[in-house]
Amino acid sequence: MFTLGEERVRVAFNPSADSDVDRLKQKAAELIDMCEKFKSGEPRLVALAQTAFEEGCMWAVKAATGAPNAK
Repeated sequence: MFTLGEERVRVAFNPSADSDVDRLKQKAAELIDMCEKFKSGEPRLVALAQTAFEEGCMWAVKAATGAPNAK
């Protein structure tokens, strides 16, 4: 069973078994999960923050797994 954060960043999906990808996804999942406790106060703000963490994780994974720039 996965937490909301783990589901949103798909922690189980890492075909390259890259340890950096694992760490990035776990940290983003923790932040998403941490925001859940604030939903009773400002649910819209929590949703925005969680989406931003999810998107940020996607871009970070892309950066970590992309080919280095040719110079």
